[in-house]
Amino acid sequence: MKTTRQPSEFLTGILIFGLVLISGCSNSNSTLVEQTAPTVPAEPPQPQPYTREAKLVAVGDIMMHGTQIKSGYNSSTKTYNYDSFFTEVKEIISQGDWAIGNLETTLAGPETGYTGYPLFNAPDTLADAIKNAGFNVLTTANNHSLDRREAGLLKTLENVKKRGLEPVGTAASAEEAEEILILEKNEISMAILAYTYGTNGIPIPEGKDYLVNLINEAEIIQDIQAAENLGVDVVTVALHFGSEYQRQPNEQQKKLVKNLVDAGADIILGSHPHVVQPYEIFERTDESGNNKKAVAIYSMGNFVSNQRGNYKDLGVIFKVNIKKSFPEETIEFTEIQAIPTWVHRYWASNKYNFRILPLEKTVTAKNDPLLPSGEYSVLSRYLEEMNRHIHSLNPSNTAVKN
Repeated sequence: MKTTRQPSEFLTGILIFGLVLISGCSNSNSTLVEQTAPTVPAEPPQPQPYTREAKLVAVGDIMMHGTQIKSGYNSSTKTYNYDSFFTEVKEIISQGDWAIGNLETTLAGPETGYTGYPLFNAPDTLADAIKNAGFNVLTTANNHSLDRREAGLLKTLENVKKRGLEPVGTAASAEEAEEILILEKNEISMAILAYTYGTNGIPIPEGKDYLVNLINEAEIIQDIQAAENLGVDVVTVALHFGSEYQRQPNEQQKKLVKNLVDAGADIILGSHPHVVQPYEIFERTDESGNNKKAVAIYSMGNFVSNQRGNYKDLGVIFKVNIKKSFPEETIEFTEIQAIPTWVHRYWASNKYNFRILPLEKTVTAKNDPLLPSGEYSVLSRYLEEMNRHIHSLNPSNTAVKN
């Protein structure tokens, strides 16, 4: 607002008196100059409060056993397509601003052959299907990262990046390994880190430790702190760890997770056991003395694989809704959800086919043309048991505020 500088009261009085003497009384239309008070500059307006929200969606192991590889083969065109794996869950995955999966196979090209267990290598069109399903981040640090040695790891990175997917946990160079993946969605920034317990005894080439991030608590804490120093809102750590086929986390998992949470990790995503382990909510105090909370799911299980029975064909889609309030720039987890899934394997066109079904939606609708009617009672039991199991370490699924 413009302001006008005004004379003092004393000078104003002299000016008015002088004007009266000069003009006399002969001019009845004479106008006196009115005195006005100085104008005080207005304070700048306070920033208006507002909020932004974004959603993390994560899944466990995306595996490719030999039967799965064959399921996508078209003998007429001699091509592979795996879109059908994800058709029924695409709507859920696509909700994620950060949509993360663990790629537990190499995409090293056809030169060394396509194989499943124990040394995985799948057609790179799997990456197309993953991208089409709505994923944008793939953790590539796991015990199968070096199944096709260094060349296969590098080719996998190339094929993942080519689709516009962000790999995390393996790197093509020392410089690349030093970079922290930070993705901002809706004014909320997230750092994503990934590590594995090992590589099935396949040695990392000498002098090239940067190829695969191995779990080292001290180094992970350094990475978490480096991310925080960059001012990110949320630090997410993916850990490939734990005991295979065990439905509860072991003591080593619990200890590592607790220490990483205390160091500043906000979300921890576990994989490797091939069965689902529960999630847990933690409270902590930051350096400023503020109470903060974090969440860790110890294992998200198999998202897709040819493993059957004993809970190996069950997984979860883990969702965390993140809300940021301005101008305070505080973070709140307004919803934490684990959606149970089941891998449906069925015979058609002279081969096994695979698809991932969200259990609750499937059981509620009861109209899937590929499921026999007797299957719904089995899936209902799976759903009920999985819901109890997932929440067993945190029975009250309440909002979490940071």
